Amino acid sequence: MDSVLTSVFLPAALAVIMFGLGLGLTVADFRRVVVYPKAAFLALLCQIVVLPLVCFGLVLAFGLAPGLAVGMMLLAASPGGTSANLYSHLFGGDVALNVTLTAINSVLAVFTLPLVTNLAISRFQGGSGQVGLQFDKTAQVFLIVLIPVAIGMAARARFTAFAARAEKPVKILSAVILLAVIVGAIVKEAADLGGYIASVGLITLVFSVLSLTVGYWVPRLAGVGPRQAVASCMEIGIHNSTLAITVAISLLGSAETAVPAAVYGVLMFFTAAAAGVLLRRRAAQEAEVPV
Repeated sequence: MDSVLTSVFLPAALAVIMFGLGLGLTVADFRRVVVYPKAAFLALLCQIVVLPLVCFGLVLAFGLAPGLAVGMMLLAASPGGTSANLYSHLFGGDVALNVTLTAINSVLAVFTLPLVTNLAISRFQGGSGQVGLQFDKTAQVFLIVLIPVAIGMAARARFTAFAARAEKPVKILSAVILLAVIVGAIVKEAADLGGYIASVGLITLVFSVLSLTVGYWVPRLAGVGPRQAVASCMEIGIHNSTLAITVAISLLGSAETAVPAAVYGVLMFFTAAAAGVLLRRRAAQEAEVPV
């Protein structure tokens, strides 16, 4: 039963999730980076390079078990979640920039996610010298992530009415899939769940706060406008935990590796909301300062 779940159902479920993401993207989303080249470049640099390095430092500092360490690195390598668009809208960010970053990062993650995860497995679980995400696994990630996104984009371009009708049901199905994946992981690791939460609760909280901080202040210190910085903050601070959980269980076959993303997936909504409130207050105070 487990083999059917991990080899058939979960990869298919991940493909559905990525197809749903594709339904919300257009070629124009990728072209929009030309409008905000500096903001987009800095956000992508933070997402792809800075966050994995920050996460690696945290993993070493906290001394996590190998499976949990790989799970944290997998989480750090995951692109921004679609919820970032909503949070950006609620707290005055540039949603158009969010959409563009999500689109570009979702494609880049097809290459960067296996690379970072590969290195993490080699570093933390490489006693035998074997790397879990070898070429066949990388190809598998490519097939079930990028191709469904491309199909979803093509469907939106060719069958606009169908895409509009299908987008909401697919999102609902994705949420159901995520819930099923989390429940399955909890059931499988029920005996160790309390220990896992105790092990990764603090590090995921710290990582969430640092992600939001880096996402806002790196662009701001580089002269990027407040609205674009808020968009960057939410994009970098809200990772796609659904993707991380599903990859951990379906491709790596490890419920333990999925634990950091599952815990983070709950915490990030509260930390992102707190960051949004603080940034709104900051914007209000700056608006009151006489020029």
